[in-house]
Amino acid sequence: MSSNFEDLHDFMAARRRRVEETMLRLLPNSTSAAPRLADAMTYAAMGGGKRIRPILVYAACELAGGTAEMADVAAAAIELLHTYSLVHDDLPAMDDDDLRRGRATCHRAYDEATAILAGDTLHTLAFEMLSSAGNYSASQRVDLIRTLCYAAGADGMAAGQMQDMQAQGQLQTLAALEEMHYLKTGRLITASLQLGLIASGREDASLASALTEYGDAIGLAFQVQDDILDVTGSADVLGKSSGSDEKLGKSTFPGLIGLDPSRQRAKQLCDQACAAIAGQAPEHSVLIALARYIIERQH
Repeated sequence: MSSNFEDLHDFMAARRRRVEETMLRLLPNSTSAAPRLADAMTYAAMGGGKRIRPILVYAACELAGGTAEMADVAAAAIELLHTYSLVHDDLPAMDDDDLRRGRATCHRAYDEATAILAGDTLHTLAFEMLSSAGNYSASQRVDLIRTLCYAAGADGMAAGQMQDMQAQGQLQTLAALEEMHYLKTGRLITASLQLGLIASGREDASLASALTEYGDAIGLAFQVQDDILDVTGSADVLGKSSGSDEKLGKSTFPGLIGLDPSRQRAKQLCDQACAAIAGQAPEHSVLIALARYIIERQH
């Protein structure tokens, strides 16, 4: 990468450890009523990954004056919800993928029915955590749950996934593609920042607006870069199958506008995100570095 991400990588590594410790503590274990289900949930949730969403929760919470400890449960909840979406996205009825995070997808490692139940239960666990774990006030819990529900539901991630499935084999317009990815990917990324602010306990409309604008921009930039990597990357580096969008007949940014214009669009979105947060975060803040990292990452 052309940018210096040493401090960012240190921050990300430390926050990954925190969120994984929290998830492991709150996931069901072999003493639960259904040990195979618990095992599949842990397999899916603890299989690595960039943990971008929980890292954004931590970054926003700490920018707002909160501590990492305040963000732990919110960060774990959004990562478990994100993991459920990946487990279901990989199923034969959807993208039918064999590889996720460098190893067999949940339905290949176990079976399809177990993977469906694991995804369902990761989803419910995320909201159970927000309702009862951590040291949040009642009003914070309501705001955390409402924010995550809205981002994941019929006007958010699930809607984007439905649009994605319906668009297979069809040539989308650029506007339709951006809307679909805003819903499917961007809404949960923006929600990560909103959850971090709520977890901090700070009420600041100006910061909330800046974080939302930042999140909307990096959410789309993240997907543009994913589309680029699906064309240019290898399965060994990506940890998942490359070229899958083309195989499924999906429209992509490189397919619609070309590779170089896609890179330019990602950079434009990155600059837009940095400008949105500039008045709230120092020049060398984690959020500024994260925006750059998202469009320069190779997996």
